[in-house]
Amino acid sequence: MTGVYRLEIKESVEELKGLLRRQKTGAEKERIQWLYLLKSEQAQTMEQVAQMLGRHRVTVQKWAKKYREGGLEGLLKQKPRTGRPSQLPNWAEKALAKRLQEEDGFNTYHEIG
Repeated sequence: MTGVYRLEIKESVEELKGLLRRQKTGAEKERIQWLYLLKSEQAQTMEQVAQMLGRHRVTVQKWAKKYREGGLEGLLKQKPRTGRPSQLPNWAEKALAKRLQEEDGFNTYHEIG
């Protein structure tokens, strides 16, 4: 049968529920949810869980490989993203942070300049 895959998930359903609540990013939540769906038997195959999460089966298989090789830490570890450097000057960032701490705040960005 295509899509049947045995993966030993060490964490309990309750542990995964707790982990799911503590994740900070959507990517982390999605990966824990993948484990939760398999462990709680809401999905029996990689294809089913991929469909439930709106992901391609290959993506879910990559998650399985990361989990098999590095456990939860390996699954949640992501490559550092360099991204584009900030175009906001330091003085503007500091002014914005200071203004956000004030009780009355501001309505437009022109008010902080």
